[in-house]
Order: sequence, then structure tokens, then C-alpha cells
Amino acid sequence: MNYFIESLLAAFSLITSLDANIYRIVLTSVSISITATLIAALLAIPAGVAMALNTFAGKASLQHLLNTLMSMPTVVIGLLLYGLFSRLGPLGNWGLLYTPTAIIIAQAILIFPIMMNLTIAAVNSADPRLVPTLISLGARPYTLTVHVIRATRYAILAALITGFGRAIGEVGAAMMLGGNIQGFTRTMTTAIALETSKGEFELGLALGLLLLIIAFALNFALSWLNKS
Repeated sequence: MNYFIESLLAAFSLITSLDANIYRIVLTSVSISITATLIAALLAIPAGVAMALNTFAGKASLQHLLNTLMSMPTVVIGLLLYGLFSRLGPLGNWGLLYTPTAIIIAQAILIFPIMMNLTIAAVNSADPRLVPTLISLGARPYTLTVHVIRATRYAILAALITGFGRAIGEVGAAMMLGGNIQGFTRTMTTAIALETSKGEFELGLALGLLLLIIAFALNFALSWLNKS
């Protein structure tokens, strides 16, 4: 018990002393996850709105595929991308393996189905009079999409926050594709795994506490949006 308390106090000391090593890891992790979230959002939100507003053959199958991808283990995504980005893979010449770009791609793929599904749910739960009214006013597909996104902006923003939260907590693909290189691809989750295995429990605990703080802030933001 004394060991845990002492480690906890040491972790708080590392956080409050603004330890450069810790906050470099945090900055790397946050920047990678924000980039992945923005890339996924640019694709998932328009795709989700389009799918919600249109009826087409195979829509139910596509929905089942999205639901399946939401539960795909991150190590599977990491494994597939590792095969593509490795030196002997088809994209090996791009030099993406063990770079932040590889982690960004993995995280964007991971959260894309989550954000798309949440966008579909947001549009489907909107005022049922919204789309017929816009169509009766002569709205073109692009204009219709813009107005629907604007009307459901809080729910879509919640999808963005959820996607970011999922991305920043990812560890499997980040470890496989980033290599946990200090000052370059070391994220909070991979650093926690490494430092704990090395016996640096205080550093791992400090990073874990910061990750919990970020998670709390995201949940607070989601609660606030739900009340809006």
C-alpha cells in the first residue's frame, strides 16, 4: 500500500513539475489523435449524412459492415497496415512504417466507422420535417447536406469527441506501426505499456493520470453537449 501511495505522489510530482519528457509524449499523442480525428471526420461525416438521407441497394449490408468494423480489434488494423507498410509490403517504398503518419492512418481507420455510425444516428434522430422542408424549398444535394450538418451540429460534434477519445486511447496499432520511438512516435498509451514493463511505474502512472484527465474532460464535454 505504501508503495502505491508513494508512486502516486511521485506521479503527481512529475505532472505538477511540468516534466518535459511527459509533456512531450502528451503533445505527440494529442497531435496524432487530433489529426486522425480531423481526417476521419472529413470522410465519415459527409458519408454518414449521405447514407442517412438516401436509400440504395445494399444499405442494410453496409450498415452491418459498419457495425462489424466498430468492434474490430485494433491489433488487426495494425497487423494489416504493418503488412502494407513494411519493407516487403506493397506500400513499403513510401517509408510510412514507424512514423506518426502510420499511427494517424491506423487511428483514422479505427474511428471512421464509429464517427460515421454516430453521424447516421444524429441525422436519423433529427426533426423528420427538416429534410422534406429543405427539398420542397429546392435544396440541392450539397446544400441539403450542409443544412443537415448544421441542424445536427451538436450531435456531430459529439461524434468528433467520441472519435478523438477512442483514438487517443488506442495502443495496439500505435505500438505495431509507430515503434514507440522516443520523441517521435511514443504516445501516452504506448509509453504507459513500455515504462510499466521497465519498472518505471511512477512515469507510467503519471501518464495514466493525464490520460484519465483527458478522458474526464471529453466526457464532461459530451455531457454538456447532450444537455444543449
